[in-house]
Amino acid sequence: MLVLCAIFCYWQNNGLEYSYYQYETDKIGNDLDGYKIIQISDLHNKEFGKNQEKLLDRINRYGPDMIVVTGDIVDSNHTDVDAAITFLEGAVKLAPVYYITGNHEYWLTKETREDLFSRIVETGTNYLDNSKVEIKKGNDSFVMIGLDDECLKDPTLQTISKDITNQFTILLAHEPQNLNRYSQAPVDLVLSGHAHGGQVRLPFIGGLVAPDQGFFPEYTAGWYEENGTSMIVSRGLGNSVIPIRVFNRPEIVCVELKCK
Repeated sequence: MLVLCAIFCYWQNNGLEYSYYQYETDKIGNDLDGYKIIQISDLHNKEFGKNQEKLLDRINRYGPDMIVVTGDIVDSNHTDVDAAITFLEGAVKLAPVYYITGNHEYWLTKETREDLFSRIVETGTNYLDNSKVEIKKGNDSFVMIGLDDECLKDPTLQTISKDITNQFTILLAHEPQNLNRYSQAPVDLVLSGHAHGGQVRLPFIGGLVAPDQGFFPEYTAGWYEENGTSMIVSRGLGNSVIPIRVFNRPEIVCVELKCK
């Protein structure tokens, strides 16, 4: 029983799982139909094979047009900047990479944080620090906004998005519990993480506990809707304070855009 329990725990914390979502919208044209976005969240310095080979190989299999990293690429309790950079160096070879901060980046010392951010940019990763970018493919385009983890509850999002009119818009925001605030901006789709899937997932109930949401949290994994805004929450890949996952394997999220 102990051996079986050990195997189960290892699989739950190391067996990568792939979740696919299709987002249909009439705000994109045929050139963006089938556009694939791979979301990586809450890596927390977790390693999947030497130089992240297992993780990168799985991402490559899905043929991404873009990779987004939605925060907590490092863990403030056992920080390994080199491991984080190793993943990004591999990821940028597969597709354009866009990164936003999570809370753990801001729990680092100032010196370590500055080192991390500068090295992220050196890999060729696009660091969306309270900014937006237009993503183009052929004759079509959409807007992507990156929100700094320190600015999730202030007017920054409204300021960045004030001139967006009827253009498909994706928001990268690390923490999902602010969906009501995100939905007040002209945002169609939010990609988020932070909740670690609730760490332990119970049948018919869902996640048990999540940062900033407490026990039996509302936003832990999957698809949510509010005021016409959709949000997909990744269960993430690594662990932090609670060292194990149960019924909650590390997750790679794929969102495929479809022209309605």
